Amino acid sequence: MKNKMPLANKVLIALITGIAFGLIAHALFPAQFNDILLKWILTPVGDVFLRGIKMIVVPLVLCSLISGAASIGDIKKLGRVGGKILSYYMITTALAVTIALIIANVINPGIGLNLPLPTEYKAAESPFIMSVFTNMIPTNPIESLVKGDMLQIIIFAILFGVSITLVGEGAKPLLHVINQANEIMIKIIGIVMLTAPFGVFALISKVLIAQGLDVLLPLLKYTFAILLVLLIQVFLVYGTALKVLGKVNPIKFYKKFWTVMVVAFSTSSSNATIPVNMDVCKRKLGVPESISSFTIPLGATVNMDGTAIMQGVAAVFIAQLFGIDLNITQQLLIILTATLASIGTAGVPGAGVVMLAMVLQQIGIPLEGIALILSVDRIIDMCRTVVNITGDAIGTVIVSNSEKELDLEVYHS
Repeated sequence: MKNKMPLANKVLIALITGIAFGLIAHALFPAQFNDILLKWILTPVGDVFLRGIKMIVVPLVLCSLISGAASIGDIKKLGRVGGKILSYYMITTALAVTIALIIANVINPGIGLNLPLPTEYKAAESPFIMSVFTNMIPTNPIESLVKGDMLQIIIFAILFGVSITLVGEGAKPLLHVINQANEIMIKIIGIVMLTAPFGVFALISKVLIAQGLDVLLPLLKYTFAILLVLLIQVFLVYGTALKVLGKVNPIKFYKKFWTVMVVAFSTSSSNATIPVNMDVCKRKLGVPESISSFTIPLGATVNMDGTAIMQGVAAVFIAQLFGIDLNITQQLLIILTATLASIGTAGVPGAGVVMLAMVLQQIGIPLEGIALILSVDRIIDMCRTVVNITGDAIGTVIVSNSEKELDLEVYHS
């Protein structure tokens, strides 16, 4: 009997062929044919895959977080793990936007461009920074589940899990039911992921057929600056963190994690990648479920290093286009605001643009500048989502090893 090709290889082949097909179709096929192709085949296939993953995100996050918080068993340990992972998330986000500002000031992406400055742009209203924190507490957990408000679901699930631990033996039957439900969710993920090659092909080719690479040319310096910082963050910052803080081989991590990166790239959604991320952390990286079920959903909501990078570069780019010279105080304010804004950035495509409005407002840069970067934001969004979810997994590995719970045999296998 012949060995079947691993799903990971199928997904990679789908990504490469999807990119090639999208570029060829954009360049050679008639526009009318592409419209039919998008409407009748690619959009429905991509949407079916995305909806299949999103279908499971809310129940999985709820069950896995309750299970994780309860299975840690010790309230002090839960606080310790939570403190470590939140510190890691905040520090790496602040570092990401700092590097973004340094690179942006060196490359100067907005200087020397002859782009027409927009005179009118209606930005989506950005939330007041403190309301992000108050809105973390759900007034109606059922409504939060229906709306998919991940931050509120996380708070409720952690409190529920902690309370199960405090109740003790009497709550064990309920915890058993939740654990079984969690296992079922993971099985559903396996079924949905069988459609991943088709979904990835459809999603990536759809973007390239619609936009091509022509859209990048006028904003090449801006796009290059962001992609450069994203690469530095993924390989230099995260790789060093794995080696120094995690005390493990970074190359092993990247070899095992690239399939999750492909899913993140094609879906542009941190939330949609939660199920795959948790699965790989558990099966391939040796992270105990009690920790990954807590840190991965939390990271998908509050850890947005890639988004913070975009906000840092975009702020400098737009300021330079409008002839505004940002002083050191304003740039420090960008670091603070982008770090805090990343907590409230929804893990869905395009949410970073809304949070960018908050950053620009804080330092007095015209919001009209956002209109200039929207043309390339879809492609950049795909890349920054890869950084977001990679940071979640690396933080999870580091915390697991610091708690001496990382299965090093599985990690190095």
